[in-house]
Amino acid sequence: MRRFAQFACFDWSGQAVARPRGIALAVTGADAQAPALVASDTGWSRADALRWLEARAATQADMLIGFDFSAALPFADRGTYFPGSSDSPADALALWDRIDALCAAEPHLSASALLEDAEFARHFRYQAGRETITGSRFEGPLGRLRVTERRCREQKRGNAVSCFNLVGAAQVGKSSLTGMRILNRIRSRIPVWPFDPVPAAGPLLVEIYTGIAARAAGLTGPTKLREPDRLDAALAALESDPHTPLARYDDHSTDAILTSAWLRRAADDPELWQPKDLDDRLACTEGWTFGVA
Repeated sequence: MRRFAQFACFDWSGQAVARPRGIALAVTGADAQAPALVASDTGWSRADALRWLEARAATQADMLIGFDFSAALPFADRGTYFPGSSDSPADALALWDRIDALCAAEPHLSASALLEDAEFARHFRYQAGRETITGSRFEGPLGRLRVTERRCREQKRGNAVSCFNLVGAAQVGKSSLTGMRILNRIRSRIPVWPFDPVPAAGPLLVEIYTGIAARAAGLTGPTKLREPDRLDAALAALESDPHTPLARYDDHSTDAILTSAWLRRAADDPELWQPKDLDDRLACTEGWTFGVA
């Protein structure tokens, strides 16, 4: 099993603005030092995040990088991403490319333009002005789930939700769709597990879920940390030193810090690299959330 020298975590946002408040990045080394935020004077943009990843690729950084968004849409439950569509993408790489192409003219690497395609829109629940639209192909009260999301819920590692839902505070669909645009642009330079094998050297991207890190750190009930002493207690549970005090404590910064510390420890668990339900078909269509056994 490969060992990495550094670990990073991107907390993500699908907000359709130049510099979403929800993007944060923390990086740590392989020992017990606490993760440190990577600051941006003007706030992170998705283009900034892409350039940061490109720089890690250029230097072949020995780094495991977690991103807090879903890397694909559900496929296994219906044998397709978009049931009833004659040209649904065959795998995740084709899905990323299709989403990026449909949203190519949209600024800020956003993905709202996807809903302008009627064929795609009917699979989502989304907001149109003040009205909530539930597409004719949106399934059930929650929307379809990937296998890894169902396993996450069954194992009580977190309340994974459907990427087909784009409405409400708990939705992750917007983040995931914008994230897929990033993956499409970086995939030839940084492998993405499990769509790609773990490389012998250089950076690797994995999908993570910050709720899993919070539960692993012993948090129960609400998992968001806004107090420095609670953050240090959670870091200590993950065998990390106390953090450097922050100018402002918000969910995104503390999620990135805590999850980077968790990723450093979780990366040494061989079972997390070989989930029992992850087969070759899932590995190329749905992917997997690192941390779900």
